[in-house]
Amino acid sequence: MKTYEQINDRIESGKAVVLTAEEIIDYVDRKGLAAAAQEVDVVTTATFGPMCSSGCVLNFGHSKPKIRMTEAWIQDVLVYTGLAAVDVYLGATQLRHGDSANMYHPGEFRYGGAHVIEDLVAGKTLQLFALSYGTDCYPLREIRTYFTINDLNQATMTNPRNCYQNYNVAINNSDKTIYTYMGTLEPQRKNANYCSAGQLSPLLNDPLYETIGIGTRVWLAGAHGHVYCEGTQHAGGGARTPDGVPTGGAGTLALTADMKCMKPEFVRGVSLRGYGVSLALGVGIPIPILNEQVLKRTCVRDRDILAPVVDYSHEYPQNTGKVVAQVNYEQLRSGRIEIEGKQIAVGSLSSYYKALEIANLLADEIRRGDFRLSQPLAYLPKDTTMKPLVAREKPA
Repeated sequence: MKTYEQINDRIESGKAVVLTAEEIIDYVDRKGLAAAAQEVDVVTTATFGPMCSSGCVLNFGHSKPKIRMTEAWIQDVLVYTGLAAVDVYLGATQLRHGDSANMYHPGEFRYGGAHVIEDLVAGKTLQLFALSYGTDCYPLREIRTYFTINDLNQATMTNPRNCYQNYNVAINNSDKTIYTYMGTLEPQRKNANYCSAGQLSPLLNDPLYETIGIGTRVWLAGAHGHVYCEGTQHAGGGARTPDGVPTGGAGTLALTADMKCMKPEFVRGVSLRGYGVSLALGVGIPIPILNEQVLKRTCVRDRDILAPVVDYSHEYPQNTGKVVAQVNYEQLRSGRIEIEGKQIAVGSLSSYYKALEIANLLADEIRRGDFRLSQPLAYLPKDTTMKPLVAREKPA
């Protein structure tokens, strides 16, 4: 019914009709699917929450004399130097040198790679310390200096796995408190935690990957980036509802964007007690309304999205695959769920409020003509499953 070119023409002319994934639900109820598909050009989706599989590539430029960095730390956080001479990769979950981790359980994990990334985007001055074995072309063996993000040639966020399509609800069946990447879980199912924006979340509004794919333009913490690959652990072939909505993790996205264009409020380091460090990110993705079917899928409601409840004291760490129950996001957002007759208090690691803010910011950019849509170069696979790591004996 519409093409990307036609929608972008309307964006450029300032005539595009853009609604958020929250607004479109009532709009279609009032107008009807066919009429709304004619009128609406774009639906904006968004999420904000911890995304551990994130990081960035940094280029420092060359010192005088030059150095081939073989070991390096930023604010005492180790960076990966197995690249070219002054390129490094900083992972969000990397701990600060000397952090006692869980030696005195539960550890606090006050500062790590994610906090360095937050400080970089915020424009703070950071310390670099680097070592080298020295070569004829790179003779310097050690350097200590201070820099900001503006001193770098490139600071490119390069995230292998963001925007999980759906995710677990974590509970604890054991008799003791446990500390996980899903937060602190009290014993005997006293609480439950989840992490998703539900009906606002990008891949839940495009469950069959009809518009979001490799090359799709995204809003990553305020910068204009794109999907560069399917995300790690992408498993599009999982179980789904009759409407195509996955009932477990399913799809993921690998995202990249220029950190120099990011907004600090959407890049935040997270300390997870007893577990480690993560990076909370804001992501917005526009969905072009190409036809009625695409529009219908953006009308998904929290009550239509099921999430698996998983015990993180045994079933998750032992990788049994057992699911205690399924609950919907309307129940989760109410603050309480009922599992096997017991009422359980629910908390969220993601922020629906921030996700809605992002969806509106992206919608405003599109209405102003500042953000154009891009057609995927390739679509995400729909039939893949996630393979386990199998402990095997060395082949004879």
